[in-house]
Amino acid sequence: MFHAVIRAGRGMAGRQPVGRNVTVFPDDVFITSFPRSGNTWIRFLIGNLLRPDDPLTFNNLESRIPEIYSNSDQALKHLIRPRILKSHEAFEPRYPHVIYVVRDPRDVAVSKYHYNIATGVHPAGYPIERFITRFIAGEFDKCWGTWAEHVISWLSVQANPGFLLVRYEDLQEKPLVELQRIASFLQRCSFLHIDPSRQTLERTIELSTPERMRSLERQQGRRWLRLRKEREIKGYVAVREGTSGSWKSLLPPACVAQIESTWGIVMRQLSYLIRVSGQASLHPQNLSKPAHSQDEKSSLNPVNSQHQLLGTRDCRS
Repeated sequence: MFHAVIRAGRGMAGRQPVGRNVTVFPDDVFITSFPRSGNTWIRFLIGNLLRPDDPLTFNNLESRIPEIYSNSDQALKHLIRPRILKSHEAFEPRYPHVIYVVRDPRDVAVSKYHYNIATGVHPAGYPIERFITRFIAGEFDKCWGTWAEHVISWLSVQANPGFLLVRYEDLQEKPLVELQRIASFLQRCSFLHIDPSRQTLERTIELSTPERMRSLERQQGRRWLRLRKEREIKGYVAVREGTSGSWKSLLPPACVAQIESTWGIVMRQLSYLIRVSGQASLHPQNLSKPAHSQDEKSSLNPVNSQHQLLGTRDCRS
């Protein structure tokens, strides 16, 4: 009887979302970002780049470019390799190839604010000034740290050929150029069948517009595993405007100053223009001179910045 219970428990565990403990293969590619940074849009772009004649939808998203928080390890192991997986983890030394998506933290804050209200974390009319203070403190995504901690952890491997940094804003401003970079990176990561022609890139962009994604969400959102709970909330929309710079009209000046004075150095490192003058609170040595572990062994060979910055926070969801 005892052994039967153990076997049943193991079977159930094999069907649970795997999260951080996902099995990693040498040819895996991870699309990684801090939450609310445009990860879903990037998944659509890459999915449509890989198969422009069979476009990505919310019905097939989790079978083609699944996220590690909604699928079991057993299911992910059965995917055809090489795999592309979505993750929100801060630096993970096991990831062999990473496309890291970064977005202006002021826009990330606006997106997170609307998300929290839409999903009931905050009531309508919750003071955005109070939200920004808590957002900067990392209260809403504790298992991934703050925006700056997350970014710094991955910038430590920026020079590695297995790492590609993509700014959300650049992808919006010059999608052909950035998509070409992504295509070239994926070709080096065993996706040799990609067609990087201009015609294919333009077709990919057309299939991945926010307008088309919102239309697909209205039609298919209730069947998307990732959105089943959220879609039960009246008025919830996963794909919003997807614009850059909305913080300029939506964030009070004091909130902008608070974000910039806290993370200004990291923002400058990523070429985000800031308005606050003076010294930001994060010291530049966190970016330029990461402390290397003596015994760290990883595919990307960086400092284990996740443990350095985030301590022992658990993120198994």
